Amino acid sequence: MRMGNDTIVFNQSQIAIPLVQDIVDETTCKIILSTIDVSKTVFQICDENKIPISSTYKKIRKLQHAGLIFIEKIQIDDRGKKVIFYKSKIKTLEFSLKKDGILLQLHKNDDDKRVN
Repeated sequence: MRMGNDTIVFNQSQIAIPLVQDIVDETTCKIILSTIDVSKTVFQICDENKIPISSTYKKIRKLQHAGLIFIEKIQIDDRGKKVIFYKSKIKTLEFSLKKDGILLQLHKNDDDKRVN
């Protein structure tokens, strides 16, 4: 793995392949695409993409663990409940399969103001 100012490059297949498999899952892909430009709550992501809440929570946890999504802000709503806004850490992803190996390149999102 190599890291630049705005890119992360994985060139080892044992790391790149599982990461790509996680991202190309339909629900995961929708979550990432939904949060590239604007941070959103789980309910906003679900409503916008017509995906179940339970799978969205599971995928978000997995994406956080993989370092692909982060908590941009936490607010308290009118009822005193904590509301978490998630944002994608990646803007674009490029995957190359060549004779000499695999290359996965993630371009970092411009705004990465982490809470955690």
